[in-house]
Amino acid sequence: MLAIVGSGEYLPQMNEVDRQLIELFDTPPRVVCLPTAAGREGDAMIDSWAQRGVDHFASLGVEAESVRVWDRSSANDSALAERIALADFVYLSGGNPGYLHRTLESTPAWDAILDIVGRGGLLAGCSAGAMIQGEAFTGLPRPHDGFGLWPGIHIIPHFDEIPSAIVSAMRVAVGRKRTLVGVNGDTALVNRDGVYHVLGDEVTVWTPTHKTRFGAGEVPSSALVG
Repeated sequence: MLAIVGSGEYLPQMNEVDRQLIELFDTPPRVVCLPTAAGREGDAMIDSWAQRGVDHFASLGVEAESVRVWDRSSANDSALAERIALADFVYLSGGNPGYLHRTLESTPAWDAILDIVGRGGLLAGCSAGAMIQGEAFTGLPRPHDGFGLWPGIHIIPHFDEIPSAIVSAMRVAVGRKRTLVGVNGDTALVNRDGVYHVLGDEVTVWTPTHKTRFGAGEVPSSALVG
């Protein structure tokens, strides 16, 4: 299971969306929050994101822990990876997507996350944590490779905040052969075994052949294919 979130992680307006993510499980999941994308913002900010995540999910009635993976050294720490591996649900909060990708790539921490997804757990990422899940993500001077969990898809969070002219420029930068998925704030797009649902507001899917907006509810899998 995968979820990409446009913005708003750990804020009260995300309570209903995150409750629905929790309800994807038959029993209350154990949540691990990773503040990795904020790793260049200093100790105070890393600790703040970590605590916000724990407090948010605890308020929703599930066991939550933050694992302080913030740089390559901590991402390569096998003891921290083992703590991540105990989770059913991993949440990557926002920050710098390039830094997040470089920090996690080819590390025990990322291997632990992939193992969780492989055994039926959930990876949810907001903003930067959403962007890195795609095949590529926006960067300068050109798009960066992502982890490819959403093959052929380029994920753009905060989509409702981006002027249309910039979105059009992104479409060109992404390339016409790749599908662009724009996720509004306080919204998640969930992929559960190839069945897609929008939770919250609206998701825009712009394939090589069509552009469609989807509100809350199920999204046909064919919609993500050009």
